[in-house]
Amino acid sequence: MVAIGGGTGLSMLLRGLKHYVARRRQESDRYPISDLAAIVTVTDDGGSSGRLRREYRVLPPGDIRNCMVALSQDEALLGRLFQYRFQEGRGLRGHSFGNLFLTALTHVTGDFAEAARVSGEVLAIRGRIFPTTLENVSLQAVMADGKVVLGETRIAKSGKKIRRLSLCPRRVRPLPEVLDAINQADLILIGPGSLYTSILPNLLVSGVAEAIEKSTATRVLVANLMTQPGETQGYSLADHVRVIYSHTRRKLFDWVVASNQRISPEVALRYRRRGADPVRVDIQDLQRVGVRCLLDNLLEEHGVVRHNAARISQLLIEEFVERRPPTR
Repeated sequence: MVAIGGGTGLSMLLRGLKHYVARRRQESDRYPISDLAAIVTVTDDGGSSGRLRREYRVLPPGDIRNCMVALSQDEALLGRLFQYRFQEGRGLRGHSFGNLFLTALTHVTGDFAEAARVSGEVLAIRGRIFPTTLENVSLQAVMADGKVVLGETRIAKSGKKIRRLSLCPRRVRPLPEVLDAINQADLILIGPGSLYTSILPNLLVSGVAEAIEKSTATRVLVANLMTQPGETQGYSLADHVRVIYSHTRRKLFDWVVASNQRISPEVALRYRRRGADPVRVDIQDLQRVGVRCLLDNLLEEHGVVRHNAARISQLLIEEFVERRPPTR
């Protein structure tokens, strides 16, 4: 199984899936997932990750760190250590221990991918984690008003509609292990996560979208629950699919998985005041773009809207692993 994304969406998904992953090859007959590979975007340029990226010329470690903690066997102790954020101290304030650990290990090993692998061993993660590329890459967006915005943080803060997204530099080589994982996959999951800053950055790396399109795996888009102010305001689920197809010039999905649970009026109103609404699921529109839809109650609501990691993982295993539906 391959899961592609970034931000909090991918780590949420991994947190649920890890319970179905065999810890050793000898256990593969007892667990539905013999191998889980997470492919993570590396375009973050804000916060602790952005500072370390600029000062130490390393790839941004934040999303990789979150995925490691999500896949770790001991989130209670080592996970808390990696997520620990320094509240004071000149130069330390705002940094998480995990980000500093990955940065230091990158300089010790001379390779970010190796640092991620060794860190995974320290946390005893159930699965493998790969950055999409080892190149220093940034995001560039042409906004609806024609303005060009460079950098993930600036794009996210602009609050404007995005006409076109690209990588800078445009041609970026993928990590070879990323293409290998996609080629060997039986199930490929993309999302949930920010359309323009978590999902598309992975798919724009040279060869990644092409490998997904050619794969014989079942390819599933895990839908976002809410739109994002400015970026995807007013987008339906089919609109999300169209944007991905338009940017990659490839048809990448067999299925979309989405929640059919209504959000409470109070919470919906709070989100609407910020410019966000539930992503509208138009099944007929999805069928027109050639994608089948699987709906279930995947919502967890505690004042904020989140995916239920346990339920969505169980659904994915039941529908796409145990039942093994035919692909295309």
